[in-house]
Amino acid sequence: MSNDLTIQRTPSAVEPPLVIHRILEAGIRKSPEQEIVYADKFSMTYRQFGERVQRLAAALAAQGVKPGDTVAVMDWDTHRYLEAFFAIPMMGAVLHTVNVRLSPEQILYTINHARDDVILVNSEFLPVLEGMQDRIETVKSYILLDDDGVTGSDSLPLAGEYEDLLAKAPASFEFPELDENTRATTFYTTGTTGLPKGVYFSHRQLVLHTFAGRNTMAGQGQGRFNEDDVYMPITPMFHVHAWGIPYMATMLGVKQVYPGRYEPATLLKLLVSHQVTFSHCVPTIIQMLLQAEAAKSVDLSRWKVIIGGSALPQALARGALERGIDIYTGYGMSETCPLLTLAQLTPELEKADLDTQVDYRTRTGRPVVMAQLRIVDGEMNDVPHDGKSQGEIVVRAPWLTQGYLHDKEKSEELWHGGWLHTGDVAVMSEDGWLKIVDRIKDVIKTGGEWVSSIDLEGLILQHPGVGECAVVGVPDDKWGERPVALVVKSGDADEEAIKALVSDFADKGIISRYGIPDRVIFVDALPRTSVGKLDKKKMRAEMV
Repeated sequence: MSNDLTIQRTPSAVEPPLVIHRILEAGIRKSPEQEIVYADKFSMTYRQFGERVQRLAAALAAQGVKPGDTVAVMDWDTHRYLEAFFAIPMMGAVLHTVNVRLSPEQILYTINHARDDVILVNSEFLPVLEGMQDRIETVKSYILLDDDGVTGSDSLPLAGEYEDLLAKAPASFEFPELDENTRATTFYTTGTTGLPKGVYFSHRQLVLHTFAGRNTMAGQGQGRFNEDDVYMPITPMFHVHAWGIPYMATMLGVKQVYPGRYEPATLLKLLVSHQVTFSHCVPTIIQMLLQAEAAKSVDLSRWKVIIGGSALPQALARGALERGIDIYTGYGMSETCPLLTLAQLTPELEKADLDTQVDYRTRTGRPVVMAQLRIVDGEMNDVPHDGKSQGEIVVRAPWLTQGYLHDKEKSEELWHGGWLHTGDVAVMSEDGWLKIVDRIKDVIKTGGEWVSSIDLEGLILQHPGVGECAVVGVPDDKWGERPVALVVKSGDADEEAIKALVSDFADKGIISRYGIPDRVIFVDALPRTSVGKLDKKKMRAEMV
């Protein structure tokens, strides 16, 4: 008797591939008349959305786009971007979501490195492309995306305006049958050194990521995302597919609201007028919204918000909770599509007091369905799950990028030992809650002690006069490194008071005395990367 347990396939049996097309079909089937809105500029039903996706594919095909080509998008968060999320991969092409906040030279590098064939460009970014036109190597066609009546370019040869091309295109398009491992998307992540690195994802990976996120956030209780929610992203669609949540929202058939450029007044207006209940953003955005004058009279008690990109400070979480916002942490990175963990409370924790909830909601969370996380030392040995032992987070999941585009050496570094290396230092509690302590490159090594810049920032932010804070290590001849705090004031604060606050925490054993900053520097604003993260590389360089 054979011990071969491999599935024996009936000759006529079919195993349909996991492709993005099925996500779109599910949303249209479930909610054909549900709305998708772009600010106060445009509205369509899911049924119309499906037709527009077909028209976009037909319009791109008329420009010569074929399977294997790469189509780039330079736009704010609009209905057009959502259409591109589906039409481009569904026709077998690759969607390149261009980070419009990079420098012009970095944008040029990503366009050439991705080997873009067509670029869909918002009229606001025409000057960027016009300035580099002679150095763009592979692009054959440009399509204008416009909200302001712009009809042409001074020098860029435009194939036409988006809406005009869709209006002229057939209302149906025969999408090809695709292998689920076909590359669907590419975008670029900026690290601490070197040029941006391209990550890429297949149809299968995006579908499985969508299923995992939907599964983890389904049901009743804190932080859930269901069919009766109204979704508005406040994370750029160029950044990790807006964390992949537009795909989840489309599969659910929920009402979707796309805000365009992020302006506090616009966001708050849309939040109220469309009764938005589910969003995601970086800490800076939620802080900006809560501090806006218009927000003081707005009821935010139905709003659920995932915070990612950087640590959620406890003071910010407390302030949001006091306004009724269901705020909690999500964790992932560009290389992980991105979702790895969510800080969703258990039923017992939902009943806990405010201090306990703040503690758990600001942790990194617990792994989502099908994500495997380990905390390892330098020899890839697991460290104890005791809430104290530190190590690097390494991960496996069905949706992780398989490497960096056209870069075998960096790809091998990323996947050294068969696990994807995040570069994040963390601890794990006995009950499975992850807490990131720092980035490996940002841990401050002083006097033989390791000081977490994230922990130190959280303590300093408890001072009522501190609005924002970043802590970096600067070289020191005696101690190796010493912590320096950069602070943006929100009220009365001085250097001695901040040092005294940290000293009190050191006296209580909450942080090492080595963590008391040598200096506190008051600044008007903290340097940030193109996706809103603190740019500690720049901070360190300016203090050396």
